[in-house]
Amino acid sequence: MKRLKRMRTTSKAVMPPVRVVVAALAIAACIATPSWADTFIFETGSPTTQLASLSRRPSPGKIETETADDFPLQETTVITGAKIFGLIPSGTPLDNIRDVEVEVYQIFSDKNSDVSRTSGPPNFTTPNAPTRVNSPADVEIDTATRAKSEGTLAISTRVLNASFRVDATVLNGIAVGAHSAGEFTGEEVEITITFTNPIVLPSGQYFFRPEVLLSSDDFRYLSGPRPIPGGSALTPDRQAWIRNQTLAPDWLRIGTDIIGAGAFNMAFSLNGETVPDVGTPGQTSCHGRSISALAHQFGSIEAAGSGLGFSNVQALQTAFDLFCEPTTE
Repeated sequence: MKRLKRMRTTSKAVMPPVRVVVAALAIAACIATPSWADTFIFETGSPTTQLASLSRRPSPGKIETETADDFPLQETTVITGAKIFGLIPSGTPLDNIRDVEVEVYQIFSDKNSDVSRTSGPPNFTTPNAPTRVNSPADVEIDTATRAKSEGTLAISTRVLNASFRVDATVLNGIAVGAHSAGEFTGEEVEITITFTNPIVLPSGQYFFRPEVLLSSDDFRYLSGPRPIPGGSALTPDRQAWIRNQTLAPDWLRIGTDIIGAGAFNMAFSLNGETVPDVGTPGQTSCHGRSISALAHQFGSIEAAGSGLGFSNVQALQTAFDLFCEPTTE
């Protein structure tokens, strides 16, 4: 979605030669000027009643369980916030949401995962996963992890519906053919996430994985529409995957592998700003070019830090130091 819209008009007026030269110089200057940052919004749509999938931080007696769904970036983007939708048991106080952690994964490939564990192309099967094609990678992008407990994100929560029922759940039975754990009714909640340390990612295809820790019981991440409506439609749409500590580093498709019917998306949104003229990760000029482009686009590096949601200039500098490190893919 673009925040700035430009309108072009035509004219038959003839310009004097001097004015033509001046106009040409002005056009050249405009062409050399970096593109302005635009608003980035990706949203999968309102929650559906089809599914709720476990999304749980590890705690005593409970193992970590990750649910992830994909999103695209058309150009380098600073992600400043997100929303997730899920169910908590009825009557649970909102302050029982103790922690939220976010991770980002690349798409599975031989550059970011241990392909030697699999059968190889075309299906990349393992003893526990029928395929790893179009799944999240084995491991997350470590520079993109954020958590409330670490002070790198903040949350606000609200109840949207006091009684919201879903037809199917995937909880602890994470195995091929395990099927649904049954229907569930709880409070539908919206968790708004602000990255106090924004996430900077180059263009590409990624998976977004949020986890929630409650004081008691579990957070059930709600499904979203499939296909995704509106301007956020994905091609291809890689569907939602899940794993726990027992299955890792593999992932399973929630719908195709576990429930055995169809495919699911999850209900979430991301927002931020595109920064199209920054440097290329892995190149020696990346950091200097990035900082110069940001200062040009926003008027100053201080304005860039403030406009992109960083706490100070040093936080922005550090984020782009990490962004400029060589990538694995």
